[in-house]
Amino acid sequence: MKRKFVTYAFLLFAAIVQAQTDRQFTINLTDDGKANMVCFLAENPTGRAIVGVPGGGYSMLSNTHEGTQAHDWMNQQGISYFVVNYRLPHGNRSIPIGDVEKGIRTVRDSATQWHINPHDVGIMGFSAGGHLSSVISTLSDFDVRPDFSILFYPVISMDVPKSHKWSCINFLGEEGHKDAKLVKQYSTNNAVRRHLTPPAIIITASDDDLVNPVTNGLEYYKAMRKAGNECTLYVYPTGNHGFGFGPWFKYHDQMLNDLGNWLKNRQTPKQDAIKVACVGNSITDGHGIDFAPANGYPAQLQKLLGDNYWVKNFGVSSRTMLNKGDHPYMSEMAWKDAVAFKPDIVIIKLGTNDSKPENWQYNAEFKQDLQQMITTLRPDLVQPAKKKGKKSKKTAIKNKGPKIFLCTPIPALKPSWNINDSIIANNIIPIQQEVAKEYNLEIIDLYSLFGDGKETMLDDGIHPNGKGAKKMAEIICEAIKN
Repeated sequence: MKRKFVTYAFLLFAAIVQAQTDRQFTINLTDDGKANMVCFLAENPTGRAIVGVPGGGYSMLSNTHEGTQAHDWMNQQGISYFVVNYRLPHGNRSIPIGDVEKGIRTVRDSATQWHINPHDVGIMGFSAGGHLSSVISTLSDFDVRPDFSILFYPVISMDVPKSHKWSCINFLGEEGHKDAKLVKQYSTNNAVRRHLTPPAIIITASDDDLVNPVTNGLEYYKAMRKAGNECTLYVYPTGNHGFGFGPWFKYHDQMLNDLGNWLKNRQTPKQDAIKVACVGNSITDGHGIDFAPANGYPAQLQKLLGDNYWVKNFGVSSRTMLNKGDHPYMSEMAWKDAVAFKPDIVIIKLGTNDSKPENWQYNAEFKQDLQQMITTLRPDLVQPAKKKGKKSKKTAIKNKGPKIFLCTPIPALKPSWNINDSIIANNIIPIQQEVAKEYNLEIIDLYSLFGDGKETMLDDGIHPNGKGAKKMAEIICEAIKN
């Protein structure tokens, strides 16, 4: 009788666990079915989704313990899970990249139907699949870049002496892996971008003798930490290579606990959050502020606005509004991302670096470049036509894009890096005011409201310190809420 009860209890438990998967099906990602995606929808979805990318050295797919075997655990966490069986590159890297990108795009496009938050779609890759996941996380366009990355013992370097030889050759090709430019480009520690590369967790074993964690996973961690991006690294004492979700891994339970806690503590934007894009130079980026992604003005703004808003930092140091400046902002990946983010509100804070004499020599083009930025964000805004002898007629403004706030630069207390406060005050700000009036935009006068900067600036006299970042956030928050 006791044995029957135990058997019944086991079967009941198995049924409960199995019930965590609401539906399983396969979608072809190519017409011929050579690339497909196995889908495991969670019965009680939290809105989170993870796209799995198996390893195999780009010569095969280890899609059980590095793929489908994870679905039970994922679904029990309320995570819908998708395994991409991508085509092998045979030297053509665009093939697997395209397959995984299509998988992510499919998940986001089906978000409503599958009860997924499109802002909470992560990627999880193993070994060569970890490399492929890091490529998508760093080099792919914004719409297919994941919101977070889970990298198991990843290949990161494409330099054969530092990495797994056949992963490098199979991905880049017999000739490509000898091309120093390609090797550098696809060694993804070189592709990490501040604010733009999604948060990551790296899971590896110290005794991995196939993919050296020191020259691969650790290099990615170092690049992320140097950029100030969120990144977590777990190195288990043993386990070698390829343990994946296999129960034979000595630290299997500990690994699941570590990964589960990391996922549980991730802050996810609400699906209907008001999206705020902070566009700007080093002052937006957070230069000189320790761990700026968590402490710069956009991060402070997020805290003030609360979880009904989603604030993203698209600041890049040294950048100019001028397209002929030494480092034009609109040539940056950050600008492309800011537009693709499809924000509801945009905070534009550029102009400080334009005041340098080497940049201000092109001052005649400052207004038109600012207008280009505005009309790229809002194509419905047309510059008012000016007719001789008549008042200009403004085109009716329809709300077809984000609300745009133009911020004046904060005062430059010192001429560091040739930045000229007189040019800012007497030339740049009047142009910003003129353009704001023409397009019926709100202007935030940081130059006046920020104050003398005695307690709120770094020693360079250009960048705000932590107090200054908070003050900027408070001024901008008030403008948004009003």
